[in-house]
Amino acid sequence: MVCQEDPLIRTVCELYYKISALETLSPCRDVNALLTQLVRLCIPPHPVDVSALCTAVQEVRSNLIRLCGEAEGLLEAHFSDLLASFDRPLDHLSLFPYYNNYIKLAQLEHRLLSHHLPGGGTPETIAFIGSGPLPLTSIVLAANHLPAAAFHNYDIDAAANSRACRLVLPDPDLSQRVHFHTDDIMNVTVELGNYEVVFLAALVGMVEEEKARVIAHLAKYMAPGAILMVRSAYGARAFLYPVVDPSDLRGFESLSVYHPTDEVINSVIVARRTSASIEDLAISGQAMIKKELHPPPLAEKKCCEIKPFFVNPLIPCGDIADDLAIEHKSS
Repeated sequence: MVCQEDPLIRTVCELYYKISALETLSPCRDVNALLTQLVRLCIPPHPVDVSALCTAVQEVRSNLIRLCGEAEGLLEAHFSDLLASFDRPLDHLSLFPYYNNYIKLAQLEHRLLSHHLPGGGTPETIAFIGSGPLPLTSIVLAANHLPAAAFHNYDIDAAANSRACRLVLPDPDLSQRVHFHTDDIMNVTVELGNYEVVFLAALVGMVEEEKARVIAHLAKYMAPGAILMVRSAYGARAFLYPVVDPSDLRGFESLSVYHPTDEVINSVIVARRTSASIEDLAISGQAMIKKELHPPPLAEKKCCEIKPFFVNPLIPCGDIADDLAIEHKSS
């Protein structure tokens, strides 16, 4: 069986069993080492089709995504607390070891977004679903690319929103434009029709059925013509994040699909809410998928970089001080 013969899959499974046996996923040496191995293993191109994996490995993959998501949340919570200890937290964002990743990711997504907005215009109202305790995507886009836009961040975790709010509150500009809402996005209805652009974080809906329900909900309530930015994964990177197939974006027209070939983990799908109903699309099969293997040209060769995890004396963990760094969730 392919699952047993493929060295990558075998190694992924071995790492999963080691990660799942850890006492904590908070930043520390063991977490650091194992997740570094996992990310480095999954970055290179690999022709694995995760949908064709055997049932046992599918279960490993689902559990692994959940564990990585938990570790990522703990990392972001730690750095959010650290940044909040400063009078002006946004002046110290570079303390987060992957801040430059978000700078480059925001540049990429802004270019993709601008490419598909009517007339290359700029949106005034944006929602980010699954923003977490360190909402760097919204912060970077608001500060660097969309200085007049309002950002509405949704997260089901009140503690995450509380942490995130502390970061922007001291800033006279962003405190007026970056807002936080604690709610399950499945309970948000009419408000979704107010946003010109909606970002869907990779870890919102960790299993296929959950992701499908979220996308169907967005298709039901987003305004026709609004843009949906979806983060996905491709190849071996799908052991780290859930996969969204553009053909599954029922109610949306897929405009662009970007699969990275460098150290960027997440794929990016740009889609537009159609005027047809979900039921009409299901019957007629009018999902138009236009894949772009490359985004509009960037000034820099790579749109995002993954650096090795490194030791940081600011984070205590027993007798050591380590820094766990997982590639962006894209908050």
